[in-house]
Amino acid sequence: MTDRTDRTDRTDRTDRTAQQPLGSPFTAASTAGDVLAGLDLSGRTAVVTGGSSGLGLETVRALAAAGARVLVPARRPDVVCAEGVEVLAMDLTDPASVRAAAARIRAGADRLDLLIAAAGVMATPERHVGPGWESQFAANHLGHFLLTCELYPLLAAAGGEGGARVVAYSSAGHALTGIRRHDPHFRTGYDRWLAYGQSKTANALFAVHLDTLGRADGVRAFSLHPGKIITGLQRELSRREQVELGWVDEHGTVIGAGFKTPAQGAATGLWAATSPLLAGRGGCYLEDCDIAPLVAPGTPMDAGGVRPHAVDPTEATHLWSLSLAATGATPPGRTP
Repeated sequence: MTDRTDRTDRTDRTDRTAQQPLGSPFTAASTAGDVLAGLDLSGRTAVVTGGSSGLGLETVRALAAAGARVLVPARRPDVVCAEGVEVLAMDLTDPASVRAAAARIRAGADRLDLLIAAAGVMATPERHVGPGWESQFAANHLGHFLLTCELYPLLAAAGGEGGARVVAYSSAGHALTGIRRHDPHFRTGYDRWLAYGQSKTANALFAVHLDTLGRADGVRAFSLHPGKIITGLQRELSRREQVELGWVDEHGTVIGAGFKTPAQGAATGLWAATSPLLAGRGGCYLEDCDIAPLVAPGTPMDAGGVRPHAVDPTEATHLWSLSLAATGATPPGRTP
């Protein structure tokens, strides 16, 4: 066998060990309220991106109701509709804005227990933003990568007192493609769905390598598929396109099989952030409030599970290097 095959075999064995469902008491039908029922998060501090709408807003409301201090960096801070949270301006596609928001958070907090990266865009027209980044890769991955690096000292401070968790929203869309090493910013041949799929693979690989770097500091990371939910994420798709995809009828009513409510969609992220079943674990891809099984490449996207390319440590290391070079971020954690 070649060295490449040997590495792949070792990776598959490692991933299969990590990607085994735990038998969670929650299911695809569980809601944010179900997951946090009876939990007291007083004294915990959480940062949630995407907190102005959809799953992020459901997450913010649930965390605040459970007693957590919740900070919401948002591109449109004036539209965050949740009581008892702290809102600040941040544009994930602008590195200077991300650094400024992180500086404000560091100035007002001495620890960070939870960082939930729920903001995202999907199937956008071709755009290049910031330093020339492809816009979906920027908003979904690079902005969150930079924010996490900037806030890492606060995560490590909480990790030393019982553990901090970073939760990255990925998607079944990761099945569409791995990281395009030859052209991650789609300088040629833009495809909005492949660009989305690459960014969702990046979310999963980000969690894999962050967990490797952070575990010595008590910082664990997870990625997840929240399920199929109609939220503002679909804003770039016309009603006709959504009808043709079988998601909604001509009146915009959800008709697609297996769709969740926003409260159900937020459940897996909150489970990732709080479940004691995940203590001592990390780097895993989750769905339906449990660890997702590893499935073969080519498995239909809606069949569930995570594809090997999205939890491959070698791919995660490569993405990490690419992201450091793109953002100029300071690497967090200790090199194992």
